[in-house]
Amino acid sequence: MTRLLVFAGVSSISAERTQTSVDVRLLSHTPDPQRAVAVAARLCYAPVGAAELMEVLSDDAVERVLKVIMTSGHFSALEHGSYTFAVDGVSRALTHQLVRHRLASYNQQSQRYVAYAEEPCFIVPPAVAVNPDLRERFDAANLAAFEAYRDLIDAGVAAEDARYLLPNATETKIVVTMNMRELLHFFELRCCNRAQWEIRELALAMLALVEPTAPYVFMDAGASCRRGPCREGKMTCGDPYPKAPKRE
Repeated sequence: MTRLLVFAGVSSISAERTQTSVDVRLLSHTPDPQRAVAVAARLCYAPVGAAELMEVLSDDAVERVLKVIMTSGHFSALEHGSYTFAVDGVSRALTHQLVRHRLASYNQQSQRYVAYAEEPCFIVPPAVAVNPDLRERFDAANLAAFEAYRDLIDAGVAAEDARYLLPNATETKIVVTMNMRELLHFFELRCCNRAQWEIRELALAMLALVEPTAPYVFMDAGASCRRGPCREGKMTCGDPYPKAPKRE
């Protein structure tokens, strides 16, 4: 299991109830994902089966097939490579965005079945964390919401109803499975500088974990500006990432 802990820009600011990091772990992935993808693509034109191709296809042949896939945009074969991540230390505000990526599978810690006995961690946006007055108000609001939540729980209200009081800042945990095609799409949207800061941290952490497992597929993954012009048009941030190396 591979683990990556990415600290937010406010990691130097500490507080008892604050989680300031995205904790991402790569739980599992398709063994030799680039070969699996190349075999699936090559099978369309091969007189032998996929199992035999998996054994006999040379490394050079794998890269040649991958180059055709990645430069032609015929990405269906990428769906045969799958990755599963454990994500902790993120907010409900993030997971509301994350699950909009529908070509993925999710299991999230339930606020219906998991009742908080003690005050949970709250994710603090950097813009709030650097301002002491705003931070004080932010913490007070979260604490007030939690105390009201506990009052309802103690009064016998079910957690599934008391949870309506919990803020979007509440820390949560989620397991995510995406195939390689969806990961490339996710990285393009969420690694972009215009993405919301927390999900951008998550996307960059996930990219750092998958790139070593399939370096040719993910060599230019990320925001569209890594491969060419920004696709945000008039909404561009004006601060592009460095260009990725060209495929050979």
